[in-house]
Amino acid sequence: MSLNPVNANQLAAQSSTDSNNMTDIMSKENDEHSDLANESQLQLNEDSEHHAISKPSIDVLGQQLANIMSQSPFVAHTFTTYHYEDGKVYGKVKSNPALIGNPNFEILHGGMTATLLDTIGGLEGMLEIYRRDQGTFEEQTKKIKRMATVDLRVDYLAPGRGHEFMVTAEVMRMGRKGCTTRMMLVNDEGKLIAHGIASYAF
Repeated sequence: MSLNPVNANQLAAQSSTDSNNMTDIMSKENDEHSDLANESQLQLNEDSEHHAISKPSIDVLGQQLANIMSQSPFVAHTFTTYHYEDGKVYGKVKSNPALIGNPNFEILHGGMTATLLDTIGGLEGMLEIYRRDQGTFEEQTKKIKRMATVDLRVDYLAPGRGHEFMVTAEVMRMGRKGCTTRMMLVNDEGKLIAHGIASYAF
């Protein structure tokens, strides 16, 4: 599946001492294989004395990643919002006629389900790169900028009926050049609608 790129405006690293010394280290680029974290800009705080980049807390980074994805023009078409809470990112979307695949039964479109799973899997993979804290902040950010979906499997377990849907993910494997995540989509009654496994390269 080919997905449109996400336009991420700014991922601002918050610092209480050097808020005036910001520098962009992430430039815009297109990625034909994924809708995650492309054309992003990451603004970082620079220490004026040592020129060292200050890495924000994982909670700040998680919230900013969720905000960036929520503000993406592509995601706006899906009416989805992404959030960060208790160390995890998740997505929520209310049922909408524009997202229905089968109008006779008012079932969520399968492509929408796959998009939700793919997006949250990538977001959780990005956050895990920051969690593991291997290499410099700049090196971690470059991996996130390059992240692209290379494989996605979706199992549709139940008709996509509900007033609202929530999607979550967990990282199953993290390597030097890629990661694998498991994703789940449930409705507002907690019923499992779909399950997915995806691999991402960075």
